[in-house]
Amino acid sequence: QVQLVESGGGLVQAGGSLRLSCAASGLTFSNYAMGWFRQAPGKEFEFIARVSWSGGTTNYSDSVKGRFTISRDNAKNTVSLQMDSLKPEDTAVYYCAASKSYSSMHLPHYEMDYWGKGTLVTVSS
Repeated sequence: QVQLVESGGGLVQAGGSLRLSCAASGLTFSNYAMGWFRQAPGKEFEFIARVSWSGGTTNYSDSVKGRFTISRDNAKNTVSLQMDSLKPEDTAVYYCAASKSYSSMHLPHYEMDYWGKGTLVTVSS
């Protein structure tokens, strides 16, 4: 059974930092590109970052570029999201997801292979 379990969410003041982690099990982790998504209250689901199977290629949405960094450790089956310079508009539930396809995972409504259950990040002003 495949499981993706996010951790590291919480409450932080604007300008602060948080590091999210996602632990994967039940799959051959290095065969999957990994991504982070989020959904803010009353807003649409949003792609924010992706990393290729080896970790050598990354991509970010414009809303987080320059502030967030995605990375992975294939030896530990984890993917992380370092979030700096947080803003109140970053408040959302953050989800990690796995996909065999790196090239398409940022597209709206693309069906990822596996999803975590999410972790809440709240940024206070």
